[in-house]
Amino acid sequence: MSTLLTSTDRLLGPAPEYPLPHLEAPELIRLVEEAGLTGRGGGGFPTARKLASVAGHLPVVVGNAMEGEPLSAKDALLLARSPGLVVDGLSLVGAALGAKRLVLALGPRIPAEPVQLAARGTRVEVRLLPGGFVAGQESALVNLLDGRPGVPSDPRVPVFHRGVDGRPTLVLNAETLAQLALIARNGAAWFRAVGTPSDPGTFLATISATGPTTLRHPGVLEIARGLPLRSALRTAGADLDRVTGVLVGGYHGAWVPPDADVLLTVDDLARFRASPGAGVLLVLDRDTCPLAHAATIARYLAGQSARQCGPCVNGMPLLADALARLASPGTATTVTEVERLRGLVDGRGACAHPDGTARFVASTMQVFAAHVQQHLEGACDADPR
Repeated sequence: MSTLLTSTDRLLGPAPEYPLPHLEAPELIRLVEEAGLTGRGGGGFPTARKLASVAGHLPVVVGNAMEGEPLSAKDALLLARSPGLVVDGLSLVGAALGAKRLVLALGPRIPAEPVQLAARGTRVEVRLLPGGFVAGQESALVNLLDGRPGVPSDPRVPVFHRGVDGRPTLVLNAETLAQLALIARNGAAWFRAVGTPSDPGTFLATISATGPTTLRHPGVLEIARGLPLRSALRTAGADLDRVTGVLVGGYHGAWVPPDADVLLTVDDLARFRASPGAGVLLVLDRDTCPLAHAATIARYLAGQSARQCGPCVNGMPLLADALARLASPGTATTVTEVERLRGLVDGRGACAHPDGTARFVASTMQVFAAHVQQHLEGACDADPR
Protein backbone atom coordinates (compact mmCIF):
# COMPACT_ATOMS: atom_id res chain seq x y z
CA MET A 1 0.00 0.00 0.00
CA SER A 2 1.33 3.44 -0.92
CA THR A 3 -0.26 6.36 0.86
CA LEU A 4 0.57 9.83 2.02
CA LEU A 5 0.46 10.23 5.78
CA THR A 6 -0.56 13.36 7.65
CA SER A 7 1.63 14.96 10.30
CA THR A 8 -0.60 13.45 13.01
CA ASP A 9 0.53 9.94 12.05
CA ARG A 10 3.62 8.11 13.24
CA LEU A 11 6.82 10.13 13.45
CA LEU A 12 5.53 13.67 13.81
CA GLY A 13 2.48 12.95 15.92
CA PRO A 14 1.95 13.12 19.69
CA ALA A 15 4.18 11.11 21.99
CA PRO A 16 3.00 7.51 22.55
CA GLU A 17 1.09 7.12 25.78
CA TYR A 18 2.28 3.62 26.63
CA PRO A 19 5.76 2.71 27.91
CA LEU A 20 8.67 1.56 25.82
CA PRO A 21 9.18 -2.20 26.17
CA HIS A 22 12.50 -3.71 27.17
CA LEU A 23 13.89 -6.04 24.52
CA GLU A 24 16.99 -8.21 24.65
CA ALA A 25 19.36 -7.95 21.71
CA PRO A 26 18.22 -11.13 19.84
CA GLU A 27 14.58 -10.12 20.25
CA LEU A 28 15.18 -6.57 19.01
CA ILE A 29 17.24 -7.72 16.03
CA ARG A 30 14.58 -10.27 15.06
CA LEU A 31 11.81 -7.68 15.35
CA VAL A 32 13.67 -5.11 13.23
CA GLU A 33 14.53 -7.74 10.63
CA GLU A 34 10.85 -8.72 10.39
CA ALA A 35 9.90 -5.05 10.02
CA GLY A 36 12.43 -4.53 7.21
CA LEU A 37 13.59 -1.15 8.53
CA THR A 38 16.50 0.43 6.68
CA GLY A 39 18.53 3.48 7.67
CA ARG A 40 16.86 6.82 7.05
CA GLY A 41 20.04 8.91 7.07
CA GLY A 42 21.14 8.36 3.48
CA GLY A 43 22.84 4.99 3.16
CA GLY A 44 19.72 2.86 3.52
CA PHE A 45 21.59 -0.05 5.14
CA PRO A 46 19.42 -2.74 6.83
CA THR A 47 19.11 -1.68 10.47
CA ALA A 48 18.95 -5.25 11.80
CA ARG A 49 22.39 -5.97 10.30
CA LYS A 50 23.84 -2.87 11.91
CA LEU A 51 22.45 -3.92 15.28
CA ALA A 52 23.86 -7.42 14.85
CA SER A 53 27.31 -6.06 13.97
CA VAL A 54 27.85 -4.78 17.54
CA ALA A 55 25.67 -7.17 19.54
CA GLY A 56 27.64 -8.78 22.36
CA HIS A 57 30.40 -6.14 22.27
CA LEU A 58 29.04 -3.55 24.76
CA PRO A 59 29.23 -0.77 22.18
CA VAL A 60 28.84 2.98 22.21
CA VAL A 61 25.55 3.88 20.48
CA VAL A 62 25.39 7.22 18.68
CA GLY A 63 22.29 8.97 17.41
CA ASN A 64 23.22 10.94 14.31
CA ALA A 65 21.34 14.24 14.00
CA MET A 66 24.08 16.20 12.27
CA GLU A 67 21.91 16.90 9.18
CA GLY A 68 24.80 18.16 7.07
CA GLU A 69 22.80 17.91 3.83
CA PRO A 70 21.83 21.55 3.04
CA LEU A 71 18.51 20.57 1.44
CA SER A 72 17.31 18.46 4.38
CA ALA A 73 15.21 19.71 7.28
CA LYS A 74 13.67 16.43 8.43
CA ASP A 75 15.84 15.74 11.48
CA ALA A 76 15.48 19.32 12.72
CA LEU A 77 11.68 19.07 12.49
CA LEU A 78 11.59 15.60 14.03
CA LEU A 79 13.67 16.67 17.01
CA ALA A 80 11.63 19.85 17.45
CA ARG A 81 8.30 18.02 17.29
CA SER A 82 9.00 14.51 18.63
CA PRO A 83 12.38 14.49 20.42
CA GLY A 84 11.14 11.87 22.86
CA LEU A 85 10.80 9.29 20.08
CA VAL A 86 14.46 9.69 19.15
CA VAL A 87 15.57 9.50 22.79
CA ASP A 88 13.35 6.44 23.25
CA GLY A 89 14.91 4.74 20.24
CA LEU A 90 18.40 5.42 21.51
CA SER A 91 17.49 4.17 24.99
CA LEU A 92 15.84 1.05 23.54
CA VAL A 93 18.93 0.13 21.51
CA GLY A 94 21.29 0.95 24.35
CA ALA A 95 19.45 -1.27 26.82
CA ALA A 96 19.22 -4.17 24.38
CA LEU A 97 22.92 -4.03 23.49
CA GLY A 98 24.25 -3.23 26.97
CA ALA A 99 25.81 -0.05 25.60
CA LYS A 100 28.60 1.63 27.50
CA ARG A 101 27.47 5.08 26.36
CA LEU A 102 24.49 6.62 24.57
CA VAL A 103 25.24 9.81 22.65
CA LEU A 104 22.88 11.98 20.62
CA ALA A 105 24.95 14.22 18.33
CA LEU A 106 23.28 17.43 17.19
CA GLY A 107 24.47 19.56 14.30
CA PRO A 108 24.15 23.35 14.43
CA ARG A 109 20.78 23.39 12.62
CA ILE A 110 19.08 21.10 15.17
CA PRO A 111 17.11 22.75 18.01
CA ALA A 112 18.93 21.75 21.18
CA GLU A 113 16.51 22.71 23.95
CA PRO A 114 13.67 20.26 23.23
CA VAL A 115 16.22 17.45 22.84
CA GLN A 116 17.93 18.29 26.13
CA LEU A 117 14.56 18.35 27.90
CA ALA A 118 13.56 14.99 26.40
CA ALA A 119 16.88 13.43 27.42
CA ARG A 120 16.67 14.63 31.02
CA GLY A 121 16.63 11.69 33.42
CA THR A 122 17.93 9.23 30.79
CA ARG A 123 21.41 7.92 30.02
CA VAL A 124 21.51 9.85 26.76
CA GLU A 125 24.33 12.40 26.45
CA VAL A 126 23.40 15.30 24.16
CA ARG A 127 26.41 16.68 22.29
CA LEU A 128 26.30 19.91 20.25
CA LEU A 129 28.81 19.67 17.42
CA PRO A 130 30.03 21.81 14.50
CA GLY A 131 28.49 20.94 11.17
CA GLY A 132 29.55 20.49 7.57
CA PHE A 133 28.52 18.24 4.71
CA VAL A 134 30.78 15.33 5.67
CA ALA A 135 30.42 15.73 9.45
CA GLY A 136 27.57 13.24 9.59
CA GLN A 137 29.57 10.48 7.91
CA GLU A 138 30.05 7.74 10.52
CA SER A 139 33.82 7.91 10.99
CA ALA A 140 33.82 11.72 10.74
CA LEU A 141 31.22 11.86 13.49
CA VAL A 142 33.27 9.48 15.64
CA ASN A 143 36.28 11.76 15.19
CA LEU A 144 34.26 14.79 16.26
CA LEU A 145 32.99 13.00 19.36
CA ASP A 146 36.56 12.02 20.27
CA GLY A 147 37.78 15.61 19.91
CA ARG A 148 39.42 15.25 16.49
CA PRO A 149 38.63 17.05 13.22
CA GLY A 150 35.34 15.91 11.72
CA VAL A 151 36.70 14.21 8.60
CA PRO A 152 36.29 10.58 7.51
CA SER A 153 38.84 8.02 8.67
CA ASP A 154 40.37 4.96 7.05
CA PRO A 155 37.41 2.94 5.65
CA ARG A 156 39.34 -0.27 6.32
CA VAL A 157 38.64 0.24 10.05
CA PRO A 158 34.84 0.49 10.30
CA VAL A 159 33.36 2.18 13.35
CA PHE A 160 31.59 -1.01 14.40
CA HIS A 161 35.08 -2.38 15.05
CA ARG A 162 36.67 0.73 16.51
CA GLY A 163 34.80 3.96 17.09
CA VAL A 164 34.10 6.33 19.99
CA ASP A 165 36.55 5.82 22.87
CA GLY A 166 38.13 3.07 20.78
CA ARG A 167 35.06 0.88 21.33
CA PRO A 168 32.76 -0.79 18.79
CA THR A 169 30.28 1.91 17.84
CA LEU A 170 26.81 1.84 16.31
CA VAL A 171 25.70 5.01 14.51
CA LEU A 172 22.00 5.37 13.66
CA ASN A 173 20.22 8.35 12.13
CA ALA A 174 17.72 10.23 14.31
CA GLU A 175 14.78 9.21 12.12
CA THR A 176 15.88 5.57 12.22
CA LEU A 177 15.88 5.71 16.02
CA ALA A 178 12.38 7.19 16.06
CA GLN A 179 11.18 4.42 13.74
CA LEU A 180 12.75 1.84 16.09
CA ALA A 181 10.87 3.26 19.07
CA LEU A 182 7.57 2.97 17.20
CA ILE A 183 8.30 -0.53 15.89
CA ALA A 184 9.10 -1.71 19.44
CA ARG A 185 5.74 -0.40 20.64
CA ASN A 186 3.57 -1.36 17.68
CA GLY A 187 5.24 -4.36 16.05
CA ALA A 188 6.61 -5.30 12.65
CA ALA A 189 3.21 -5.76 11.00
CA TRP A 190 2.23 -2.21 11.96
CA PHE A 191 5.38 -0.86 10.31
CA ARG A 192 4.73 -2.90 7.16
CA ALA A 193 1.12 -1.70 6.90
CA VAL A 194 2.39 1.05 4.58
CA GLY A 195 5.11 1.02 1.96
CA THR A 196 5.88 -1.97 -0.24
CA PRO A 197 6.85 -5.54 0.67
CA SER A 198 10.47 -4.97 -0.34
CA ASP A 199 10.70 -1.39 0.98
CA PRO A 200 8.24 -0.99 3.86
CA GLY A 201 7.38 1.85 6.19
CA THR A 202 7.41 5.60 5.94
CA PHE A 203 10.09 8.24 5.62
CA LEU A 204 10.36 11.98 6.11
CA ALA A 205 10.82 13.86 2.84
CA THR A 206 12.04 17.45 2.63
CA ILE A 207 10.56 18.97 -0.52
CA SER A 208 11.83 22.32 -1.88
CA ALA A 209 12.13 24.10 -5.22
CA THR A 210 14.52 26.42 -7.03
CA GLY A 211 11.71 28.74 -8.13
CA PRO A 212 9.35 30.60 -5.76
CA THR A 213 6.21 29.82 -7.79
CA THR A 214 6.87 26.14 -8.49
CA LEU A 215 5.91 24.71 -5.10
CA ARG A 216 3.03 25.98 -2.96
CA HIS A 217 3.77 23.90 0.15
CA PRO A 218 7.52 23.31 0.60
CA GLY A 219 8.59 21.57 3.76
CA VAL A 220 8.68 18.12 5.37
CA LEU A 221 6.10 15.43 4.65
CA GLU A 222 5.88 11.94 6.09
CA ILE A 223 5.15 9.64 3.20
CA ALA A 224 5.09 5.91 2.58
CA ARG A 225 7.78 4.18 0.59
CA GLY A 226 6.33 3.30 -2.79
CA LEU A 227 4.40 6.52 -3.28
CA PRO A 228 4.75 7.73 -6.89
CA LEU A 229 7.14 10.67 -7.12
CA ARG A 230 4.60 12.76 -8.99
CA SER A 231 2.00 12.14 -6.26
CA ALA A 232 4.42 13.41 -3.63
CA LEU A 233 5.09 16.52 -5.71
CA ARG A 234 1.37 17.18 -6.22
CA THR A 235 0.76 16.88 -2.49
CA ALA A 236 3.43 19.52 -1.90
CA GLY A 237 1.61 21.76 -4.36
CA ALA A 238 4.01 21.49 -7.27
CA ASP A 239 3.11 23.02 -10.60
CA LEU A 240 4.24 20.05 -12.66
CA ASP A 241 4.20 22.10 -15.86
CA ARG A 242 7.08 24.16 -14.44
CA VAL A 243 9.19 21.20 -13.31
CA THR A 244 12.16 20.21 -15.48
CA GLY A 245 13.76 17.73 -13.08
CA VAL A 246 13.76 16.48 -9.49
CA LEU A 247 16.94 15.94 -7.51
CA VAL A 248 16.28 12.87 -5.34
CA GLY A 249 18.47 12.12 -2.33
CA GLY A 250 20.25 15.46 -1.93
CA TYR A 251 23.56 16.82 -3.20
CA HIS A 252 24.96 13.28 -3.52
CA GLY A 253 21.76 12.14 -5.18
CA ALA A 254 20.63 12.00 -8.79
CA TRP A 255 18.17 13.75 -11.07
CA VAL A 256 14.91 12.16 -12.14
CA PRO A 257 13.01 13.50 -15.19
CA PRO A 258 9.71 15.15 -14.22
CA ASP A 259 7.62 12.85 -16.43
CA ALA A 260 9.17 9.65 -15.08
CA ASP A 261 6.70 7.07 -13.78
CA VAL A 262 8.79 6.18 -10.74
CA LEU A 263 8.02 5.06 -7.21
CA LEU A 264 9.88 6.31 -4.16
CA THR A 265 11.55 3.00 -3.40
CA VAL A 266 15.15 1.86 -3.49
CA ASP A 267 14.50 -0.61 -6.31
CA ASP A 268 12.52 1.71 -8.59
CA LEU A 269 14.80 4.73 -8.18
CA ALA A 270 17.85 2.60 -8.95
CA ARG A 271 17.23 2.91 -12.70
CA PHE A 272 18.13 6.59 -12.35
CA ARG A 273 21.05 5.79 -9.99
CA ALA A 274 19.01 7.50 -7.29
CA SER A 275 17.68 6.37 -3.92
CA PRO A 276 15.40 7.86 -1.24
CA GLY A 277 18.59 8.67 0.71
CA ALA A 278 17.94 11.26 3.40
CA GLY A 279 14.52 12.00 1.92
CA VAL A 280 15.43 15.08 -0.14
CA LEU A 281 13.35 16.10 -3.17
CA LEU A 282 14.52 19.29 -4.91
CA VAL A 283 12.22 20.50 -7.68
CA LEU A 284 14.03 22.28 -10.51
CA ASP A 285 12.01 25.16 -11.94
CA ARG A 286 11.97 25.69 -15.70
CA ASP A 287 13.47 29.19 -15.24
CA THR A 288 16.52 27.71 -13.49
CA CYS A 289 19.37 26.59 -15.74
CA PRO A 290 20.12 23.01 -14.67
CA LEU A 291 23.81 23.33 -15.57
CA ALA A 292 24.26 26.56 -13.65
CA HIS A 293 22.46 25.13 -10.63
CA ALA A 294 24.47 21.91 -10.79
CA ALA A 295 27.70 23.92 -11.04
CA THR A 296 26.74 25.80 -7.85
CA ILE A 297 26.15 22.50 -6.05
CA ALA A 298 29.43 21.06 -7.36
CA ARG A 299 31.29 24.16 -6.17
CA TYR A 300 29.73 23.78 -2.71
CA LEU A 301 30.68 20.10 -2.56
CA ALA A 302 34.26 20.90 -3.58
CA GLY A 303 34.43 23.37 -0.70
CA GLN A 304 33.16 20.75 1.75
CA SER A 305 35.88 18.21 1.01
CA ALA A 306 37.96 16.59 3.72
CA ARG A 307 41.12 17.54 1.77
CA GLN A 308 42.69 14.15 2.43
CA CYS A 309 43.29 12.97 -1.13
CA GLY A 310 43.93 14.19 -4.66
CA PRO A 311 40.32 13.86 -5.89
CA CYS A 312 39.16 16.12 -3.05
CA VAL A 313 42.02 18.63 -3.14
CA ASN A 314 42.37 18.96 -6.91
CA GLY A 315 39.82 16.91 -8.83
CA MET A 316 36.57 18.20 -7.34
CA PRO A 317 37.41 21.94 -7.70
CA LEU A 318 38.51 21.35 -11.31
CA LEU A 319 35.32 19.40 -12.00
CA ALA A 320 33.20 22.22 -10.55
CA ASP A 321 35.09 24.77 -12.67
CA ALA A 322 34.56 22.74 -15.85
CA LEU A 323 30.84 22.41 -15.15
CA ALA A 324 30.62 26.17 -14.51
CA ARG A 325 32.30 26.86 -17.86
CA LEU A 326 29.82 24.61 -19.60
CA ALA A 327 27.00 26.54 -17.92
CA SER A 328 28.33 29.82 -19.37
CA PRO A 329 27.55 28.25 -22.02
CA GLY A 330 30.58 26.15 -22.85
CA THR A 331 32.12 24.29 -25.75
CA ALA A 332 32.48 20.71 -26.90
CA THR A 333 35.93 20.71 -25.32
CA THR A 334 34.31 21.60 -21.99
CA VAL A 335 31.99 18.57 -22.20
CA THR A 336 35.00 16.36 -22.80
CA GLU A 337 36.77 17.95 -19.83
CA VAL A 338 33.77 17.42 -17.53
CA GLU A 339 33.68 13.74 -18.43
CA ARG A 340 37.46 13.35 -18.11
CA LEU A 341 37.56 14.95 -14.66
CA ARG A 342 34.54 13.02 -13.47
CA GLY A 343 36.33 9.80 -14.41
CA LEU A 344 39.44 10.87 -12.51
CA VAL A 345 37.42 11.67 -9.37
CA ASP A 346 35.07 8.70 -9.28
CA GLY A 347 36.26 5.73 -7.20
CA ARG A 348 39.65 7.23 -6.38
CA GLY A 349 39.01 9.14 -3.15
CA ALA A 350 39.88 8.34 0.44
CA CYS A 351 36.16 8.46 1.29
CA ALA A 352 32.83 8.45 -0.57
CA HIS A 353 32.57 12.23 -0.93
CA PRO A 354 34.23 12.41 -4.37
CA ASP A 355 32.15 9.44 -5.56
CA GLY A 356 28.90 11.14 -4.57
CA THR A 357 29.95 14.32 -6.35
CA ALA A 358 30.92 12.44 -9.50
CA ARG A 359 27.60 10.59 -9.46
CA PHE A 360 25.70 13.88 -9.18
CA VAL A 361 27.61 15.40 -12.11
CA ALA A 362 27.09 12.28 -14.24
CA SER A 363 23.35 12.43 -13.56
CA THR A 364 23.28 16.11 -14.53
CA MET A 365 25.00 15.43 -17.86
CA GLN A 366 22.69 12.48 -18.63
CA VAL A 367 19.28 13.79 -17.59
CA PHE A 368 19.90 17.25 -19.05
CA ALA A 369 21.72 16.10 -22.19
CA ALA A 370 19.39 18.16 -24.39
CA HIS A 371 20.15 21.23 -22.31
CA VAL A 372 23.88 20.55 -22.61
CA GLN A 373 23.43 20.55 -26.39
CA GLN A 374 21.68 23.92 -26.19
CA HIS A 375 24.67 25.36 -24.35
CA LEU A 376 27.01 24.00 -27.00
CA GLU A 377 24.94 25.94 -29.54
CA GLY A 378 25.12 29.11 -27.45
CA ALA A 379 21.54 28.98 -26.12
CA CYS A 380 19.74 28.29 -22.83
CA ASP A 381 15.94 28.08 -22.80
CA ALA A 382 15.94 28.16 -18.99
CA ASP A 383 17.25 31.73 -18.94
CA PRO A 384 14.26 33.86 -17.75
CA ARG A 385 15.67 36.87 -19.57
